[in-house]
Amino acid sequence: MMLIDKVKGYIHSHQLLQSGETYIVALSGGADSVALLLILKELGYSVEAAHCNFNLRGEESKRDEDFCVSLCASRGIKLHRAHFDTFEYAHLHKVSIEMAARNLRYHYFDQLRLAIGAKGICVAHHLNDNVETLLLNLIRGTGIQGLTGMASRNGFVLRPLLDVRHEEIREYLHSINQAFVIDSTNLEDDVLRNKIRLNVIPMLEGLNPAVVDNIAKTIHNLVDAKVVLDDVTKQFMSHGVAVMDSYSSCPSNDVNTNTLSDSQYLSIDIPKLLASPSARFLLYELIKGYHFNSSQIDDIVSKLKIRDSEGDFCSRTWFSNEYEAIIDRQQLIITKKSKEKFREMSIPEPGVYILPTGQKLNVDPIPIKSFKLEKDKSVACLDAEKTAFPLKIRAIQNGDRFIPFGMSGTKLVSDYLTNIKASVIQRRNQLVITEQNDHIIWLVKERPDNRFRISPSTKNILRLHIL
Repeated sequence: MMLIDKVKGYIHSHQLLQSGETYIVALSGGADSVALLLILKELGYSVEAAHCNFNLRGEESKRDEDFCVSLCASRGIKLHRAHFDTFEYAHLHKVSIEMAARNLRYHYFDQLRLAIGAKGICVAHHLNDNVETLLLNLIRGTGIQGLTGMASRNGFVLRPLLDVRHEEIREYLHSINQAFVIDSTNLEDDVLRNKIRLNVIPMLEGLNPAVVDNIAKTIHNLVDAKVVLDDVTKQFMSHGVAVMDSYSSCPSNDVNTNTLSDSQYLSIDIPKLLASPSARFLLYELIKGYHFNSSQIDDIVSKLKIRDSEGDFCSRTWFSNEYEAIIDRQQLIITKKSKEKFREMSIPEPGVYILPTGQKLNVDPIPIKSFKLEKDKSVACLDAEKTAFPLKIRAIQNGDRFIPFGMSGTKLVSDYLTNIKASVIQRRNQLVITEQNDHIIWLVKERPDNRFRISPSTKNILRLHIL
């Protein structure tokens, strides 16, 4: 049949399914999910159905479940069923009924996927659903991501019918004499998506009968445009963005711009951002994953036009639920919200210590004959005889002074950090290690104190390594 061939081609071109793997089909009993289940089975894929009863529609919910049981039994397809108290979940989590059902459904599907070793979860969203999604996002306000509608693949969620019109699905079911159930709530225009489906799209079709197909083509065009824009963003990230270590001025070894650990921050080069064709677009793409809204991003971009007397960008801070964005000199910093200050920790003897930050500190005495010069900033090698235990590791304090390696006079730690242009995050997290008399022996990951340096008279070395 033409529809089966169309779905087969879509699956192949988007590399959605693999033969020999098992897939879960989300089965509501409605026309779309019934068609998806039967088409995938006809194409030879190993499928198991999953039905969720949300207990929202009384006897109609029971009717849907009974239909799914009967359908799967008649077709020799294994069916998994789950029952939910959706009203209670929505009340406990303070979300809408629609959001509660969605969360329950996908959480169950994912648990089931892991339990049976399924490769993915196939859902029956189709072309009309995608057009509705675009209009829904447009009404609410969106960027280019929202205008591309739903993706054929979103993690383990797969959409093999995304290029198929709802009318084609109905015609297919009619041609094979296959019944299905109708959810009566889909016929009520009490939620926004239903209003779009029942009122807005018919009105648009009155202006142009081909409006659904035309919007679908526009989605395809925007998907192609997004590929280009994603490449632009990727190129900018290669030279204008860095993931930095919060405890030094060095790039982090573990780089992932999508998630930041407590010991990392994202640094965006402001002059390079402003020199790009669209600073606002790039900034949105770079920090949208940190839950800053469009109004905040607009405000950040406007503040990037303000400089102080030294030519630096004026300091400002914005907050999302988990993160803060800070303008600091020539960079825009994204970091997790400030945690409690580092708790002072005693180091009574050589050994391995786990710090409150989760970092590891190795304190090892080594003979001078084993000494090798290391250029790693996470390592400090000191004269063991001059470095009396117990040591302490703590956050910097007002008035802290030390003699930077290679210098003769003392210097305020705060002045030293200013001179090296340490970021506000490094200042906030900078650690020092002190010896028995509370003299700083190491400005961690920056500079040892000159008084404790290795000299020709050194006999033993104390090696400090923070990981």
